[in-house]
Amino acid sequence: MLKTLSAFIIGLIFGTGIILSGMANPAKVLNFFDVYGTWDPSLMFVMGGALVVTTIGYRLVFQMNHPLLESGFSLPARKDIDGKLILGAATFGIGWGLSGFCPGGLIPALGLGSIEPLYAAAGIITGILAFRLVTQSRLNQPAT
Repeated sequence: MLKTLSAFIIGLIFGTGIILSGMANPAKVLNFFDVYGTWDPSLMFVMGGALVVTTIGYRLVFQMNHPLLESGFSLPARKDIDGKLILGAATFGIGWGLSGFCPGGLIPALGLGSIEPLYAAAGIITGILAFRLVTQSRLNQPAT
């Protein structure tokens, strides 16, 4: 129960920050990419602030023996950069650049009563399902 409550509070703080910073507005995000037009540097400041908070947070947390609500840290074992990572990052970037929504900004935007976040959510869900379908079909193929 405590883990669920903490996740809810953290999500609420994150979503509030997204809304207050304007990052739930896809036009504001897309204007960051429009360097020669209506460029808006605010996304850079939001990301810079997030980087500072994250850097401090990681330094503090990794000084602890274990997380507050877990018995140990769960860190990825792989550190290499492979084709799947590059393809996933490129797909994410293209989707973000075309729609103005990343998943972090999309969730709070769904509550604003606009139709655009629904289209973006449908695209993200379609991408997730397509990935699972391709991955599953590869796992089910007989070895040659």
